[in-house]
Amino acid sequence: MTPQQYHQQTKHRLDGYAKGPETLDWDAQPNPFRRYESAPVLKLPLIADALTTPYTSVFKRAAVFEQPFDAWHLSILLQISLGLSAWKQYGNARWALRCNPSSGNLHPTEAYLLVSGIADIPAGLYHYRPDMHGLEVRCQYPAAAEPLPGILIGLSSIPWREAWKYGERAFRYCQHDIGHAIAAIDFAVSAMGWDTHLVTVGDNALITHLLGLNRTEEFFCGEDETEVAELFLHITPRDQQHDIEPYLTELSRMTEQGVWYGTANRLDPKHLYTWPLIQQIKAATEPPWHRLTATPAYILEHQQAEVLLPDSPITLSALARRRRSAQTFDAKTSLPLKVFFQCLDHLLPRKGCAPWDSIPWAPRLHLVVFVHRVEGLAPGLYALPRSAQGEALMRAQLRSEFVWQSVSETPSHLPLYSLLHARAEKTIMKLSCMQAIASDGAFSLGMLAEFDAVIADTPWRYPELFWEAGVIGQCLYLDAEAAGFRGTGIGCYFDDGVHELLGLQDSTLQSLYHFTVGNPLVDARITTLPPYAEHR
Repeated sequence: MTPQQYHQQTKHRLDGYAKGPETLDWDAQPNPFRRYESAPVLKLPLIADALTTPYTSVFKRAAVFEQPFDAWHLSILLQISLGLSAWKQYGNARWALRCNPSSGNLHPTEAYLLVSGIADIPAGLYHYRPDMHGLEVRCQYPAAAEPLPGILIGLSSIPWREAWKYGERAFRYCQHDIGHAIAAIDFAVSAMGWDTHLVTVGDNALITHLLGLNRTEEFFCGEDETEVAELFLHITPRDQQHDIEPYLTELSRMTEQGVWYGTANRLDPKHLYTWPLIQQIKAATEPPWHRLTATPAYILEHQQAEVLLPDSPITLSALARRRRSAQTFDAKTSLPLKVFFQCLDHLLPRKGCAPWDSIPWAPRLHLVVFVHRVEGLAPGLYALPRSAQGEALMRAQLRSEFVWQSVSETPSHLPLYSLLHARAEKTIMKLSCMQAIASDGAFSLGMLAEFDAVIADTPWRYPELFWEAGVIGQCLYLDAEAAGFRGTGIGCYFDDGVHELLGLQDSTLQSLYHFTVGNPLVDARITTLPPYAEHR
């Protein structure tokens, strides 16, 4: 099994969907909350409103007032990045929403904190419980030879939560969600005036060991409920990046000598299907040691361009908790041109601009945009290459009849090109698995990845492509919400149907994720409830 084979096998096609369950028991979904039975819990204060950093400030990280690096502010970070944002209720059905979005609201992503040297948090490994905004003690560390600078946040996935609904395509969605979580964390970190670093040493076996996910006697791992390690984010005070490798060695020692607590809950008592393809692709994309150190340096082509800032005075804390995924759009409201440009501008990586410091590689994804209703723009197909290399690749691979006309109204640094003027609502709805949400908004877009060149010799970078897609999606979510609109990610689309429309003949470029923004219609029958009323 190679990433290329998996990707081809899990494409949705006009004549058939990727393999998935033939039936779903909606009354018996997998538990969306991991917990460790009998583990001590450190409850965190619900103090997110105390963080007043404006959303506009996170695009200039160096200008943000730096908050103390302490347990109080770590609590805020977790609440506004991975915590609950609301409960929804319709009849007898009740479900939680979170600050980090998820495919189908199924939430396969789990988060852990490795702490050594933070006042009021004893040294140890903790599992974050979003349902109660607390830290479960998984391992109490012995004394460290040298405290860890900052903290490590470990992210893992439980693929069964997605596979329960989406079958073999679930691995893709798990990686999207990791990208959403990376961005959600980095936005929150930026609002603190701190720094985020994707850890560039260590293989997944080491991450698995440090997160305790190899302690199989404490997990129900049968029938595809295995929890798998994905990555570490190193969170530090501003301008205090360290060589993390010696600390990983010390953490490994403390992990082996520490006192462990808790047994993981079983998430689903009834497994109707198994999806061995997911285990195969996970094994095929296991990274080697020092997986990222070979990433070449690159030029940030838009570093000097002034960020287009929204007018909204909202704080990042309030915006992150207000973010929602749209269910339907009104199919008539136009998006102001200024907002459209801001949405696209924030997808151009710049150093010191959230969330792009968390993705330490040159842009590998480039956008095709279906404009339906944007003030001052003709409906049609547009391109936004996110690098000069991406533009050359798109010009070479997309249909030769596309005109590549610069859009006169566009800010000079924004590489937006008109490819074709035409109304495309019906076409994009059809290509999005007949979902009207793709056509009823102001615009929708597809993310084209530099596919063959990236994963030919480095198959472990296949998940990274989805991480980047998820980061792009999180930027769009927040920008849409800040402007009074709403976004939603689209994971169901006919892969090769999209490629055929664009004229792609091979797998040089592949569509990995779609997104749409518009004016939402809110279902008044659904009641919104506060996120933590029952736990305080």
